[in-house]
Amino acid sequence: MKNLYSYFILKQSLFYKLLLFISCSVFVVYIFPRGGQFKYEYQKGKIWQHPTLYAPFNFTILKSEQELAEEKQTIEIQQPKYYRYDSSIYENVILKYNEKFKLVFLENKSSDQLILFGRELINEIYKYGVLPINFQSNNKNLYLIKNTEETSLSFDQLFRLKNLNEFILEETSTSSLNEYNDQYYNLFFDLIQPNIFLDEGFTKQALQASLGDISPTRDYIREGKLIIAQGEIAEGENFLQLESLKKEYMSLNISSRQEYTIIFGYSILISSVFLMLFLFIKNYRPEIYQNNKDLTFIVFNILFLLGFTTLILSFNGDFYYAIPLCILPITIKTFYDARLGLFAHVLTVLLLGFVVPNGFEFVFLQIIAGMVIIQTQTELHKRASIFISVSQIVLVYLLGYFSFSIIHEGSFNSLNINIIVYFIINGLLTLFVQPLIYVFEKLFGLVSDITLLEFSDTNSKLLKQLSEKAPGTFNHSLQVANLAEAAANEIGANSLLVRVGSLYHDIGKINAPTFYSENQNSPVSPHDDLTPEQSAEIIINHVNEGIKIAKKNNIPDRVIDFIRTHHGTNTVYYFYQKAIEQYGKDNVNVKSFKYTGPTPFSKETAILMMADSVEAASKSLRTPTFEKIQDFVNQIIDNHMFGKQFEYSNITLYEIELVKKVLIKRLVNIYHLRIEYPE
Repeated sequence: MKNLYSYFILKQSLFYKLLLFISCSVFVVYIFPRGGQFKYEYQKGKIWQHPTLYAPFNFTILKSEQELAEEKQTIEIQQPKYYRYDSSIYENVILKYNEKFKLVFLENKSSDQLILFGRELINEIYKYGVLPINFQSNNKNLYLIKNTEETSLSFDQLFRLKNLNEFILEETSTSSLNEYNDQYYNLFFDLIQPNIFLDEGFTKQALQASLGDISPTRDYIREGKLIIAQGEIAEGENFLQLESLKKEYMSLNISSRQEYTIIFGYSILISSVFLMLFLFIKNYRPEIYQNNKDLTFIVFNILFLLGFTTLILSFNGDFYYAIPLCILPITIKTFYDARLGLFAHVLTVLLLGFVVPNGFEFVFLQIIAGMVIIQTQTELHKRASIFISVSQIVLVYLLGYFSFSIIHEGSFNSLNINIIVYFIINGLLTLFVQPLIYVFEKLFGLVSDITLLEFSDTNSKLLKQLSEKAPGTFNHSLQVANLAEAAANEIGANSLLVRVGSLYHDIGKINAPTFYSENQNSPVSPHDDLTPEQSAEIIINHVNEGIKIAKKNNIPDRVIDFIRTHHGTNTVYYFYQKAIEQYGKDNVNVKSFKYTGPTPFSKETAILMMADSVEAASKSLRTPTFEKIQDFVNQIIDNHMFGKQFEYSNITLYEIELVKKVLIKRLVNIYHLRIEYPE
């Protein structure tokens, strides 16, 4: 049992990676749809390259979007409008009529006959209802709702106020009351009010009910009927049949056994994708593979996008155009490198190709967009850079969508303005990568260029303290930063990271600045009163002190790595030689004079070691010449190579030679030397 526990502790990193691999595979299988999939890939306007297809079962043909749109438009045009009869207005008119009648007709002897005749006119006017003034309608018929009864009427049956005078003349002439025509008109002109009003809510409800009755299908295909032959172009009727058959497959109820079979198939495909990711990182980014935190961060980003996209698709199948998938390559490129960012992006897009509509178009557009963002200079500390990158992404989406649309339809009429808006939203959401990267830095302890730029400020609290307490060390750090940055630019390393690491690499000298030659102003050295071992211990200790100070001031781990490795496992040569002179070589333990390491494990930390040792040693040059500087630089860096200081730094011999040339050139410029070229 004890041996098993020891083995688990020894291999805990490997077990964690295995658990991470299984967990992410299970998660993706869980969120992916369980339904059946149509096994044929096809595109509108393209040749059917599969075997001749016959209907495997009976199914209905779905109407095309154009057919549904035309049918909907016809219903909207023909749909009658619903109006309501307001009985209260009629009652109010009768009351006012009784009040105003005597004022108009005064004390007429035939007032009883006249008042009854007026009421008959009002009843005739309001028999079906009175339309508003200037009422217009394209329809000839309407539905009138009076109380709870619904009646179909013609607009000609309703009374119009503009016909009031003509109506009164006609009615009074037939009843021999022509002499009262003007009185009735004056009375009714102020009394009669419209009481027929459009019921927009009920009309809209009726329209929606009619639209809901539209059948999505228009034909029926029997089992065994030819759908499309091999080599035939998928368009028109056969394309609609293929689309209908595909949707029928997607909606089929599957048995538990079939569901488990589908899950098994998904498991193989998805685990294969994640296996490729893990193998790529192991073979080409071993430093990330060894760091479980970095590996978790990469997998977390992929799983988050997969889960988020699947969730959005469950609400609306078109919304996936607005999902900012290019945030993934930008994020990974920011913290690691472009190649890993593109690889992770491609694998994520391939997985999403299983669940999104128009899988081929989606994969094509997203991979092209990922390639564009990887090749673009997305320097997040430059405000214009991210806007330019996002603009390029949106342009790629729009051009791709435009191209696919005209390929499928052969015209510009099929362009969907909503999808264009989704692409613009996609670009706007991608801009949120900056605050997102800040969150990732805090959660996972990562470092971006924005953070490095902040730490490169020489007016920061810690560097200000270094310049005050150890001005010689501060100036040395500035010179090293300039040399290392130039060398990093030459070989394509992270120059900003190298510069920041150079500025902080000797921060541990703050606690005892006078023990280092660059800070000594008098000929008397505090080392004169110490043994070589004691002096070496103080010199070596500035690495550990620097790590403590850096952690106390929340310096990122990637910067602290430069403090750890800038001396590697080299020897404090001056005091080692002094000890040999005093005690003899056989009586000196060389381990007491060696830095504890580790040795540089990246190109950037290797560059710092070279620049630091060259700059520090260059102070001892007397009457420097180009040849002396050249031999001097070669000797120092060759000694590092013989000491196997760059064995794990992933830097090539060719790159080391380039660094040498840069350091030589810079030192020549510092000493204001001229290179004598042969005549």
